[in-house]
Amino acid sequence: MKPISIAMITDFFHPNVGGVENHVYMLSANLIRRGHKVIVITHSHQPDRVGVRWLVPSLKVYYIPFVPIASSATLPEFLTFLPYLRTILIREHIHLIHSHASLSSLGHEGILHSHLLGVRSVFTDHSLFGFDDAASILTNKLMAGSLKNVDAVICVSHTGRENTVLRGELFEKSDTDPDGLSVRDSVYVIPNALVPERFQPSPLPPSEIITIIVLGRLVYRKGIDLLVATVPRICQKFPNVRFLIGGDGPKLIDILQMREKHLLQDRIQLLGPVRHNDVRSILVQGAIYMNTSLTESFGIAILEAACAGLYVVSTRVGGVPEILPEDMISFANPDEDDVCRAVGEAIQIVAEGKHDPFRAHELIKTFYDWDSVAGRTEAVYEAVFKSPQMELWERMKRTMQLGLFAGPIYTIILIVDCLFFLFLEWWMPREDIDFVREHWKQDIFEEMCQEAR
Repeated sequence: MKPISIAMITDFFHPNVGGVENHVYMLSANLIRRGHKVIVITHSHQPDRVGVRWLVPSLKVYYIPFVPIASSATLPEFLTFLPYLRTILIREHIHLIHSHASLSSLGHEGILHSHLLGVRSVFTDHSLFGFDDAASILTNKLMAGSLKNVDAVICVSHTGRENTVLRGELFEKSDTDPDGLSVRDSVYVIPNALVPERFQPSPLPPSEIITIIVLGRLVYRKGIDLLVATVPRICQKFPNVRFLIGGDGPKLIDILQMREKHLLQDRIQLLGPVRHNDVRSILVQGAIYMNTSLTESFGIAILEAACAGLYVVSTRVGGVPEILPEDMISFANPDEDDVCRAVGEAIQIVAEGKHDPFRAHELIKTFYDWDSVAGRTEAVYEAVFKSPQMELWERMKRTMQLGLFAGPIYTIILIVDCLFFLFLEWWMPREDIDFVREHWKQDIFEEMCQEAR
């Protein structure tokens, strides 16, 4: 594929730590190594991280002066972001934007605005959401509105794909059945990956004390209530077990109260927020990794733990069953009794030496690789450029399919967005924008469009 200029747009990026943040950085780094130009556009982190910063390897990051409202996400503003985005895309000669995460307002707005500049768009969904609570309903409708304008969608698991297709209403009329619907061909599955060399198993022999590791955001979605209910029962049943719990979030207070109530200060160690560079040093202190998530699209923490040689215990939710072979993980239903059963099974496997950490590490190395993920993502980009670009009338037609109320509202936003863009073209002419001078060819995008025609 010819080198192109790509803008990753998301609310979730460094210095915050998480699965989306790591995915965006690693994918960007590997695309740069493949010869592409990649920049990241995200919101600012007060008080000093505003403007342009550089990360290794030559990754330019634009921190837009927007303030997050909750969970590192900004408020949907639609028009406020357009002047910034227009200037950056023109200045950096961007050919394609790649938005990440359903809860990222910047990502959805980037998809809405990009077509005004003739820039193609791709969206990656990293999470699973429901359909019956207020937050999910609003998030799903916002995502469905933006995905009516996107050129391609990537999901990190097959379960996540099914969830995204339903939430984003990614259907079109079937060619074989005129009265039926089929999933759009532009929905792909590309899993997460990791750098196996960073998660080498510990060479030390196993200890008589079995340490169970828990790492992640301490929020309801991660099943912390289930964790709080099961840990005292596990400690009572297995005297040689202790817990290392790392992470931060609103549910930390529940874990503290549980530890005080059951007098488990010597059995449960709380590590607080953990930097990604320190994850391996924590994982190798344990023999079992425990995940009690209530919903999970992929679970990169599970993959990292397995690569570091830990046996995994997880709730059977979302895309988790797609990650590891059956002999490396024990599944449980999301209830107390079954989680305790699965942990007991894992303790027996580890105590009897039936789990080989180094064999698990070697298997993970063959399963997940960032170079392969970057190559598959390149193939999606290439398919996008070969497809015809949507005209404004087609975008309006798709947007009206959102429903009796949402359809007209989103269509009005789309029309106002076009009028505001025309105003910006007059008020801030492209000739007055300073272009980035580098070796990137200006005619690459035009060549690809010509080939598509």
